[in-house]
Amino acid sequence: MEYLLTALQKNPELAIFLTLAGGFVLGRLRVGSFRLGNVVGTLLAGVLIGQLNIEVPATVKVVFFDLFLFATGYKVGPQFFRGLGRSALPQVAVTVVLCVTSLLATFVAVKLLRYDTGTAAGLLAGAFTESTVIGTAGDAITRLRLGDATTTQLLNNIAVAYAVTYLVGTTGAVWFLSSLAPRLLKVDLKAEGQAFEEQSGGAREGKSLAGYREWDIRAYRLAPEWVGRSVADLERSFAPERAFVLRIRRGEGVMEAAPNTVLCPGDAVALGARRRVVAGGVPIGIELEDRELLEFPIEAMDVVVTSSAVVDRTLTDVANEHGRGVALVRLIRGGEEIPFGPSITLNRGDLLRLAGPTQEVERAGQALGYVERSGATTDMVFVGLGIVLGGLIGLLSVKVGGLPLSLTASGGALIMGLVFGWLRSVYPTFGRIPEAALWVFDTVGLAVFIGVVGLTAAPGFVDGLRRTGPSLVLVGLLVAIIPHLTALLFGRFVLKMNPIILFGACAGAGTSTAALRSIQDEAQSKAPVLGYTVPYALGNILLTAWGPVIVLLTQ
Repeated sequence: MEYLLTALQKNPELAIFLTLAGGFVLGRLRVGSFRLGNVVGTLLAGVLIGQLNIEVPATVKVVFFDLFLFATGYKVGPQFFRGLGRSALPQVAVTVVLCVTSLLATFVAVKLLRYDTGTAAGLLAGAFTESTVIGTAGDAITRLRLGDATTTQLLNNIAVAYAVTYLVGTTGAVWFLSSLAPRLLKVDLKAEGQAFEEQSGGAREGKSLAGYREWDIRAYRLAPEWVGRSVADLERSFAPERAFVLRIRRGEGVMEAAPNTVLCPGDAVALGARRRVVAGGVPIGIELEDRELLEFPIEAMDVVVTSSAVVDRTLTDVANEHGRGVALVRLIRGGEEIPFGPSITLNRGDLLRLAGPTQEVERAGQALGYVERSGATTDMVFVGLGIVLGGLIGLLSVKVGGLPLSLTASGGALIMGLVFGWLRSVYPTFGRIPEAALWVFDTVGLAVFIGVVGLTAAPGFVDGLRRTGPSLVLVGLLVAIIPHLTALLFGRFVLKMNPIILFGACAGAGTSTAALRSIQDEAQSKAPVLGYTVPYALGNILLTAWGPVIVLLTQ
């Protein structure tokens, strides 16, 4: 044990990795349906290991925090700037109401119970599970120049309050938005989800990945009445359903099909259509087994929507113009897969998974935007310059009430992440960060930051928890719920928003992915995510900005 203790104290990097390992193990623990999660697990692991008096250089925490913030901005940048447009104004309004109410509720609670500035920041961060507040508020406290002892105490109190209220905030938001709020507002989420998807034409979420595939390709020997007519005529005969002639067997050879190709006697075609269209046979001819006709490369590619010619248009319009021979498999917006139907509109930065013959997918991809090529390389020039430029901007400050107020270097990294993420959606030929790398920046970056916070705060953690813990539990629950209730009432009765979109917007504004999942489970639908993406982007910005603000209000 003495060897282990000495090794951890003299090599703090080992303590950090031990904290990560222990935190992710703790994060998997479940109490009923509730799971601690990696963030809380890593914080608790850091507190436990930190009892060994581990000293970690502060730079380590800042580096990983900046990576996390840049990755967060990069993911939500396109949705954030889209939220500035008129079409998303209701969702933006709900987000502003919720975030402003969260700041006011925290401020009132702090003044009534006379919490110090560190506890106030931790309460705000934990009640809304917004870990970035720890960094921005901590940076603001450091700039107050209150003396080393006082500054250390306040920073430790952030971690204490965060640990207590994070659990309450997470469970409170999940329970309130998925169970209590629907009853208070007399909303049946399951019925609303079904009605919304029937109206939009989207498919309801299944319980598992089945062997069923919506699209199929089959071979048919054409009936004589199609001789002399074009491929386009045959495809139009299936309207309003979509069907495509992908290849034609003529004699002993196989040829590619074009809309103006004239059909000849004895032709057989490879027909692509939804399974419901071809089930039970089709009136164009007799189905046959022809491996050579059907054996051609099918590819699935990811396409980033960047073309202004298709942005804000419905899938029906885009499919009619560019979708021949191509099937849409997935639609991802802001990192979340969303349900899609004919009336869903495309946004700049949407990621579409298209499947079909290689040449058709390439053609459609070029018309829609940019085809993502597989690869594992991250554009580190893009990442490095983004964080540096953001930091330089964030260090600029203005004096408010005698206190120098700034975004801080970390806040600047978040802002520049938004800008660079948006630029990537507009000019996708540079700045690529593969999904796996983005996960490392996002998840591991935050986990290291939180773990170091726990290691640093550990010596005073138990004493601080003993002093403030009991009251913080109730206060954290109230601070977490009141803003959500206010936003729901505002969206429901003032803005008259669709309940499914409104509940998703509240989960996004509160940056609570756990609440979104719970709402989706209750509604048995993915539709709430349509209201989640823009508020999630804006909520991250506003709640992060509240870190220095709550310090200014309570110091």
